[in-house]
Amino acid sequence: MAATKPSSSRTVIAGMVMLALGLAAGWGVSRWQAQRAGGGDMHAGHEGHAAPAAAGTAPAAPAERKVLYWYDPMVPSQKFDKPGKSPFMDMQLVPKYADEADAAGQGVAVSPQAQQSLGLRVAKAEKAPVSASIDAVGTVLLNERDVSVLQARANGFVERTHGRAPGDVVAAGAPIVDVLMPEWLSAQQEFLAVRATGDATLTAAARNRLVLLGMGPELIERVAAAGQPEAVQTLTAPTGGVIVELMVRQGMTVGMNMPLVRINGLATVWVEAAVPELLAATVAPGQAAEVRLPATPGQVTKGRVAAVLPEANRDTRTLRVRVELPNPGLRLRAGMFAQVALKGAPQGDAVVVPIEAVVRTGKRALVYVLDSPGRYRPVEVELGPEMGERVVVRRGVEVGQQVVASGQFLVDSEASLQGITARAVPRAGGAAPTAAEHEVGGTVISVESKEITLDHDPVPAIKWPRMTMPFQLARPDIAKGLKAGDKVIFKFRQQGDESVVTAIKPAPGAADPHAGHAGHAGHAGHAGQGAPGVQTRPSAPAAPASGNKP
Repeated sequence: MAATKPSSSRTVIAGMVMLALGLAAGWGVSRWQAQRAGGGDMHAGHEGHAAPAAAGTAPAAPAERKVLYWYDPMVPSQKFDKPGKSPFMDMQLVPKYADEADAAGQGVAVSPQAQQSLGLRVAKAEKAPVSASIDAVGTVLLNERDVSVLQARANGFVERTHGRAPGDVVAAGAPIVDVLMPEWLSAQQEFLAVRATGDATLTAAARNRLVLLGMGPELIERVAAAGQPEAVQTLTAPTGGVIVELMVRQGMTVGMNMPLVRINGLATVWVEAAVPELLAATVAPGQAAEVRLPATPGQVTKGRVAAVLPEANRDTRTLRVRVELPNPGLRLRAGMFAQVALKGAPQGDAVVVPIEAVVRTGKRALVYVLDSPGRYRPVEVELGPEMGERVVVRRGVEVGQQVVASGQFLVDSEASLQGITARAVPRAGGAAPTAAEHEVGGTVISVESKEITLDHDPVPAIKWPRMTMPFQLARPDIAKGLKAGDKVIFKFRQQGDESVVTAIKPAPGAADPHAGHAGHAGHAGHAGQGAPGVQTRPSAPAAPASGNKP
């Protein structure tokens, strides 16, 4: 028994060694396979070498994003210098970061998924020939200048109306009504009696009396030839046309100068076209016109503009333009629908975009231009006349640029929330429109190379209260020689979201209006804490939750 104990111990030790070698071999094979799968060197990944390197390298801290200002998404034009609750809405202010501002300067980004869900579609700005031709719709009307009225020239009684009714078309000289006129009857009898005396002077006077009573020469000759008076007179149509009004009926009594019938001529008619007020300057009397009617397909009637009425339609915002047309065969009838083309001289080529691509805000017109895939930039444009489904763009867009033609209102809403504004369209001479300048007094808080911070007085013209805010300098030398605490008088104008100082000078002999105020001493330090472009009112409370002021 004693001789076998060392042998057992050696066996156990040998087994443990073999187990350790097996584990080491298995670990080595697994590492070799891992290195083969990763394509690396099996000797490069030893933990003994990698661990010290990893231990000596600290993970890089994420870069802190710079906040320019805070704003209310519902009122993005107002900026705040610290977070808190919005004074406009019951919501927290949102930070505007510097990297977001850089991206915003490049336009609104829309992902491909959003473009598909919004149905966003783009169209290319093209060059097309432009002329003064205007297409409009109109209605055929009776020519109100071709109207005649038949009146009774003496008191009488209606014996017959010859079956006339409104809407009947009659020729000139057609009988309208038979009237018994007692006064004419007595005058004719007197004329015949005087003529029987043989006195030429009295006979001539009696004949003149018949003329003065309104009798025509044909009637007087008939009475003289027959030697008998005519008690009943047949009144006839003075001109041909349609009976518009018939104010007499059989059996009624008529008085002197009473209108009996109103007749409208049909030799010519009017077509009254509705022209948008935007095109008012392109329409003038005498302009050639072509009229097409659905009732006569393939036929074109040519005429000219007779008048442009001085009053526009308040409901449709259109001008009333009258075109006078000949009416041979009476084929043009009042009430017909007509298509009118007002012709003008060609005006050359111009850039056109779809009408639906234009966003009209009331003060200006915008289009959204595709800058790069998925990014759209608002551009202010100056519009010209409309051409069917397209509109002329005089300035703002060039040929070949792509503009948003569908879904642009959602893009415009996103741009408004991000505070992205369009540049003002330049004038014909290439210069941008000059904004109104405002002159106000203030105190210098700080001066930098391109910016000056001022505690300025109220500006009633734009409803600004007194506040401390930074201004951009139109030129770096404008504020040369000024320092903090100087009283100045300066002029500025607004350019987009920025306020730019165009002139500044020391206030002559002005006393410090803020001297002795406890809050004035803190203006400079408070203004220095805000980011550029942040408006800060000195009266704002310290609590960020309710004290933010724009």
